[in-house]
Amino acid sequence: MQLLLYKVGELMSLGKLLGQSCLVLALWGGSLNLYAQISGIDYALGPGDTIKISVFGQDDLSVETKLSNLGVIRYPFLGDIRLTGKSVNQIEIIIDEGLRGDYLVDPSVSVTVLEYRPFFISGEVRRAGAYQFQPGLTLDKAVALAGGFTDRANKQSASVKRTMGDDEAVLEVELGSTIVPGDIITINARFF
Repeated sequence: MQLLLYKVGELMSLGKLLGQSCLVLALWGGSLNLYAQISGIDYALGPGDTIKISVFGQDDLSVETKLSNLGVIRYPFLGDIRLTGKSVNQIEIIIDEGLRGDYLVDPSVSVTVLEYRPFFISGEVRRAGAYQFQPGLTLDKAVALAGGFTDRANKQSASVKRTMGDDEAVLEVELGSTIVPGDIITINARFF
């Protein structure tokens, strides 16, 4: 990023118009990274996710499966592949590289998440439990799915236990915060 900002500054000295164009490109590149994170391109698969692997023109290599706690599937020609913790793009690359050459000349691999693992909500909501995750889910929408707040609920924030790779973190989040698959939400009681 420092190199990019240095180049922007250098180009601005050469010409204001050219420098502004580079600054716009630098900002646009940063927003692409943000979009990638929000849209789930880097979403790490975990137990409970249902995925479909397709190879164009090769129906015998298409697989639809729900990931178990082990997160390992047996894929034709390649054997066991660990999928948990990997993004769909990483899995596409692994399968493409495994099939390329020995089995196919130019495989076209596609991995799609058909169903995300559920999220869980407990505490001061009317119907605590596990609910199906939908992209774009926020804390306030999760509370609505659980029947709304009870009269004792703290409506300002909640605790979310989230798995990130091999680590778990407990976060304090506000109503508009994004929820991800596998989150464990606790709506705390308010103190009078």
